[in-house]
Amino acid sequence: MNCSEALKYQREIKGYSQSALALETGISQQRISYYESGKHSPSIEDCIKLADFYGISLDELVGRIYKY
Repeated sequence: MNCSEALKYQREIKGYSQSALALETGISQQRISYYESGKHSPSIEDCIKLADFYGISLDELVGRIYKY
């Protein structure tokens, strides 16, 4: 799963529309759409905001899996 897919997945499993997520986080709906479509990469500030909002790690937010 790439970053844009992971961002969309987290939003959907938490039950938020892009508009509702925008209202809750202060990140514009347009930016959320760009992140989820892969048109733009999210800033670290927005990643932190989203991870904190969902109560997950940054790794989980962006779909990163550790391989040892």
